[in-house]
Amino acid sequence: AHRAAGTVFSPEELSTRSARYDELIAKGWKENPLIPETPKRRGRPKKTKAQNLLSRLQTHKESVLAFMTDLSVPFTNNLAERDLRMIKVKQKISGSFRTKEGARRFARIRSYISTAAKNGKNLLEALSHALLGNPFLPSLPP
Repeated sequence: AHRAAGTVFSPEELSTRSARYDELIAKGWKENPLIPETPKRRGRPKKTKAQNLLSRLQTHKESVLAFMTDLSVPFTNNLAERDLRMIKVKQKISGSFRTKEGARRFARIRSYISTAAKNGKNLLEALSHALLGNPFLPSLPP
């Protein structure tokens, strides 16, 4: 509702949601406790996939919850998943790329097209400008 209205959460709502996030992480650790280290093993202690995820969510809490304070941050990673879909479609149709260079070129072109589209550019114009040596370059956000 906040995103649709173009507003961010109030400080109280942010505090409540942040506390709830911490509760869920704590519950996750309770259900997936770390295995006690054996004294003879060197290196990092072994973790399960769930523990790795919990650790990552705990470490990167600010990034995970950034969508609540910055409306320019998308709520999901659907755009990234859609960008990867084209590669999977290409592999499905053609089998695979013949060379690493061919794969790199495909990725570079798809990335340019995707970036132009996300910035509201006409794709034919963007490709024409790129071929003429004057490619569209997005500006960095402030």
